Amino acid sequence: MKINAKYSDLVFAFFMSLLMALLMSGVLTAIHLGFTPHFIAQWLHSFVLAWPIAFPSILLIAPVVRKIVVKLTEQA
Repeated sequence: MKINAKYSDLVFAFFMSLLMALLMSGVLTAIHLGFTPHFIAQWLHSFVLAWPIAFPSILLIAPVVRKIVVKLTEQA
């Protein structure tokens, strides 16, 4: 099953926010708490808090970033 291309920005934001929130919450949890026996539970808790912020943030910020990239890069 393929998703309609008109939803590509939404799909991009979904996966980008999912992966970035997962990565960043894991790194920050490890930095602040270390690899304790409860690391996974703390990491998942941090992720659940971070992802709802990351998803709409990417939806709002991605168009601005795309415009900046277009201005800073040469077009073929």
